[in-house]
Amino acid sequence: MTTDTPVQEKQATTAPRRHVLDLDDFSRAEIVSVLDAAEAMREVLDRDIKKVPSLRGKIVLTMFLEASTRTRVSFEQAGKMLSADVINISGSGTSAEKGESLLNTALTLQAMRADVLIMRHPHSGAPYFLARNLTKTGVINAGDGMHAHPTQALLDLMTMRRHLGSVDGAKVVLIGDTLHSRVARSDIYGLTAMGANVVLSGPPTMMPLELLRGAGMPGVTVETDLDRAIDGADVVYAMRIQKERAAAGLLPSMREYTRRWQVTEARLANAKDGALVMHPGPMNEGLEIASSIAHGPGSQIEEQVTNGVAVRMAILYQLLTGTEGGAA
Repeated sequence: MTTDTPVQEKQATTAPRRHVLDLDDFSRAEIVSVLDAAEAMREVLDRDIKKVPSLRGKIVLTMFLEASTRTRVSFEQAGKMLSADVINISGSGTSAEKGESLLNTALTLQAMRADVLIMRHPHSGAPYFLARNLTKTGVINAGDGMHAHPTQALLDLMTMRRHLGSVDGAKVVLIGDTLHSRVARSDIYGLTAMGANVVLSGPPTMMPLELLRGAGMPGVTVETDLDRAIDGADVVYAMRIQKERAAAGLLPSMREYTRRWQVTEARLANAKDGALVMHPGPMNEGLEIASSIAHGPGSQIEEQVTNGVAVRMAILYQLLTGTEGGAA
């Protein structure tokens, strides 16, 4: 279910983007534009023949220097469904193994007339570095270190909007390691831009307090007690816990984390009736989320994956055509 956007937002226009690096510089109108375009792409995705000629002749490169399944495959699928030529590049087998710098690799790809480079990199800021140095090729951040994951945040917003009608005023609880989560950071920017009330819950050692203080984030609160945080929530969003955090001393133990912050049936009962359950994947079932919840009636985790293809189709279409609409 989606609701009509306000007239003033429908009429809002912005200069075409060349890059998508995070949501911190997206206006509410821009986010609405992407979500509306993604709804049109979702209609394409649901057809028997999932192919349109919108990006025929465009060259899309994916360069994933960090492991990925959902993001990498969905970007590849999105480009191919729009009829773009999609070329996948991995870290192994490239000139990087011979000592070539990231910049020189990107400049080489630009010289081959690539229209857009979709990049995942283990180091925060790498996509920004390329965006500053590439004059003809657009850059889409598919996840950089602990910093940002903008298309994940957009697909999360799309999923919430389809079920809630509007994110404005919704209570969204982000649970777990929001300090080291690039998904959480981008979600915070996107959700607050759309008027949601965001509650962060998890171990105090895993709260991005510096981010919140520095940005003065309105609409974001911290409640480390999950039972209180989840009370009356519209959306319960569990973040993946990386087990190496316990070894680093940020967690007392995995058992303690499970006892205090795992999303369980008993805890979910305190949320609103019909509350959405979400997770960015991959999941550690039995750690941050109980299996019965991950696969229960409120779970939107598989729909998030489907919506991810639609959102990435919309982003590619808007960047490579300079228009806000959807594919024909």
